Amino acid sequence: MKFPGSVLVSLVLFVSETAAALCLSGAYRAAGDRMWQWLTLLFALLPCALVQLSLVFIHRDVSRDRPLVLLLHLLQLGPLVRCVEVFYIYFRAGRIEEPYVSITKKRQMPKDGYSEEIEKEVGQAEGKLCTHRSAFSRASVIQAFLGSAPQLTLQLYICVLQQEITAARSIFMVLSLLSIVYGALRCNILAIKIKYDDYDVSVKPAAYLCIFMWRSFEIATRVTVLVLFSSVLQIWILPVVLVNFFGFFFYPWILFWQSKSPFPENIEKALSRVGTTIVLCLLTFLYAGINMFCWSAVQVKLNDPDLINKSQNWYRLTVYYMLRFIENAFLLLMWYIYKTDIYLYVCAPLLVLQLLIGYCMAVLFMLVFYQFCHPCKKLFSSSISEGLLSCFKFLCFICKPPRSTMLTDKAEVKSPENTDEARSSSKTIDSQKGIPHQSVSSNA
Repeated sequence: MKFPGSVLVSLVLFVSETAAALCLSGAYRAAGDRMWQWLTLLFALLPCALVQLSLVFIHRDVSRDRPLVLLLHLLQLGPLVRCVEVFYIYFRAGRIEEPYVSITKKRQMPKDGYSEEIEKEVGQAEGKLCTHRSAFSRASVIQAFLGSAPQLTLQLYICVLQQEITAARSIFMVLSLLSIVYGALRCNILAIKIKYDDYDVSVKPAAYLCIFMWRSFEIATRVTVLVLFSSVLQIWILPVVLVNFFGFFFYPWILFWQSKSPFPENIEKALSRVGTTIVLCLLTFLYAGINMFCWSAVQVKLNDPDLINKSQNWYRLTVYYMLRFIENAFLLLMWYIYKTDIYLYVCAPLLVLQLLIGYCMAVLFMLVFYQFCHPCKKLFSSSISEGLLSCFKFLCFICKPPRSTMLTDKAEVKSPENTDEARSSSKTIDSQKGIPHQSVSSNA
């Protein structure tokens, strides 16, 4: 049975970041910075409450008679209880013979064009551990993008305004960045396992390393760009954030309304239509929060029974990174134009170049992951290089004007020259024959 290391990592990041947020909030209170204190508390407690809700929802604790567990969730101690339960199940597994087991069928990765199907017995203990791992993975994603990402942006913004990086604040920012990167990593792994649920997927260490480097460069660059822009144009950061957030929030709903599919009813049997709508809104809310800072590996599709788009769309990936690169470059240009005296001792061109190179490094590691390290690359209908090449050809075809228009324009441009050349050539021929040009024209 696999050791539940992901559960332990999620708990450590959750507890350490929450404790650091409370300590830093107390420091702001002692310094008299009430606004920074309340914002730090808000970004720490809101994701905590959402994490408790997600754990309760996945384990269906409301429909079960577990009042003590619900009370501990209300006291924001749900992850601690779940972690204790996970290790209790893990260390007791194998000591007691289980009354029954379930058999799962998984396909191996194709080798030489063939894919074998293997059967595996899954006991009750292993099934419970799998449920706990899935629940903690989703909780890590919620903690990362609804708590740690806004928290990191806020603390870096405070450092820029105060022109000071304290030890407590730097430790807190490092923890927040690690939490975001880990949440993005879990999001990638979840997307792979959901899309290729029929296959036995094993992720190698090289894949984890590529995802970690890809997400680290992407998220660090994005947060820095947003902070720099907001430090010089405080009012204009609001429309940038709102357009990004609501654009990604309504995008799955627009696709759902265009498909004219029936309203999804199979999310949870105990939920009413209103409850299902709330769950879907929270899902798209999380989806928008992820895409604010990085590419969401999981694409929401509301008319699908699993609520996930399982197709590999290279066009959407290419368009996202191209538009995000243009947006980051534009925000950095605005910062460079309107930068204030607090950046007097900062080499602005070098900083802009470093941030753009950092984002390109993120794209490079992403390409390496999809081309060489993806655990299911043998199942791709086309590789990432072929997909990107076709995307660029398609974009060039869109930007290229129609051929008929080009020919018409060339004809209009060259028509005066052509008539002059024709007249001069006719004069030359007539002069050689000894025939006056006027008589030839009159006979014609």
